[in-house]
Amino acid sequence: MKKVMIAVLFCSILSANETDISSFDDEFSDKPIFDPLSGYNRVMTDVNDFMYRNIFTPVFKGYDYIMPDEGQTAISNFFDNILFPIRFINNLLQFKFANAGEETLRFIANTVVGFGGISDVATNVYGLKKHDEDFGQTLGYWGVGSGFPVVIPILGQSNLRDIAGLGGDYVTNPLTYMNEWWAKDSEFMNYATKSFAMINENSLDPEKYQKATSGAVDLYTFIKNAYEQRRNALIKE
Repeated sequence: MKKVMIAVLFCSILSANETDISSFDDEFSDKPIFDPLSGYNRVMTDVNDFMYRNIFTPVFKGYDYIMPDEGQTAISNFFDNILFPIRFINNLLQFKFANAGEETLRFIANTVVGFGGISDVATNVYGLKKHDEDFGQTLGYWGVGSGFPVVIPILGQSNLRDIAGLGGDYVTNPLTYMNEWWAKDSEFMNYATKSFAMINENSLDPEKYQKATSGAVDLYTFIKNAYEQRRNALIKE
């Protein structure tokens, strides 16, 4: 149980929060970030770094080795389609009604024409854009400050606002209810399914973490600033 839950938590944060971290060239932001937990955060960043490099990345590489690229892409598309409710609800909560409508059209197209979502026909055929939004972004949209940085064991870099947002994402994620809908005899089917989905997603680029952090002199400061800049940019979109 603990191993499965750890895998879910790690993969979620790596998929959501490490994405595009390498797009930031500056390791230090101009505006200092209030960081009362800096001592703890630095230690936990080093612990997580060790686990990412020595445990999780080998798992991603092993999965990538045995799974054909076409299978990885199909599985990624399938689970991305399932996560439609998170994107739809948060676009609505931010009054982005056009985006919510386009998300709905994407879901219908991929579910009906894309064989349950394994083919992303919404993008490739109909040119419908995906609008990623989560509850952390919604809180930021309504003026909730990020609070101070917190590095979560396994999960990685976050802040108080986004930690609160994880609760909303969990509740609106259909995979959370897998054990109730499809496998009532298996108490942990939801965690196993999320683990599989996130391992597959990260296997598309198994060395993403290493590439994103390769130029960092001060690893914690680099990840912290890149994370905050990325999240602020997403909220302003």
